[in-house]
Amino acid sequence: MGIVLILLVVLLAVIVIANIKIVPQAHTYIIERFGGYYATWNVGLHIKVPFIDRIAKKVNMKEHVADFPPQPVITKDNVTMQIDTVIYYQITDPKLFAYGVERPMMAIENLTATTLRNIIGDLELDETLTSRDMVNTKMRSILDEATDPWGIKINRVELKNIMPPAEIQDAMERQMKAERERRESILRAEGEKKSAILRAEGEKESAILRAEAKKQTAIKEAEGQAEAIIAVQTAIADGIRKIDEAKPSKEYLTLKSLESFEKAADGKATKIIIPSEIQGIAGLTSSITEIARGDTNKPTSGKKKEG
Repeated sequence: MGIVLILLVVLLAVIVIANIKIVPQAHTYIIERFGGYYATWNVGLHIKVPFIDRIAKKVNMKEHVADFPPQPVITKDNVTMQIDTVIYYQITDPKLFAYGVERPMMAIENLTATTLRNIIGDLELDETLTSRDMVNTKMRSILDEATDPWGIKINRVELKNIMPPAEIQDAMERQMKAERERRESILRAEGEKKSAILRAEGEKESAILRAEAKKQTAIKEAEGQAEAIIAVQTAIADGIRKIDEAKPSKEYLTLKSLESFEKAADGKATKIIIPSEIQGIAGLTSSITEIARGDTNKPTSGKKKEG
């Protein structure tokens, strides 16, 4: 009898221990009693009634990431492409998540595919490639509204890859290459234009500076010549004034006239007009010279003639 009691106590302890449950952080347990929903256990220590309560579902309350495979979609201009999406979602109501829909992830994947086809079907290829943010926003809004009865909140939707057909990709690459070459040509032409303008401006400034330098040189030379002429004329005037103050004799003036005539005769002129006064003076001078020569050349006798 004692052994049976001990076994019963041990069995009761094992059952109690087996029904003590600890719910970890960021998790929730859905408890059913007699096959129906009974309670939602949050973080902490809980004891369920043996053989009556059961844990129907363990729900992870963290944010989840679902990466769906590429889906074929057709654009408004009849281009078929492959697009794969990434969904960021979080369970907000464990009870709705447990009882709202069968296989919720499959439901979200199918809903994502149909929503994506509807949105891309209203866009052309170029709009699809350049309107990712708009597509992401629309999909998040539609999916969040559709999954709300399932206790799921869609936090974010991203188009991971957009893969057009190979021929479309080749055409796009050629177009991009042509656009880059066009921009390169424009930039090169603008650079050459600016370079030519700068060279022309440099030559213009250089020419202006050279002209200004020539102008200043000519001005300085003219000023130098003017000062030299003034100095010469001043010296001549001073000489004339000093001669006038000395009151020279007529013979001195006649001699200076002859010297001036001699300098004029040494020039390259082919015809010289001699004033009458100078001609008379020149004749007188010539006569005096001849008489002087006659006296010098006359022979002298050594003996007197006897009478």
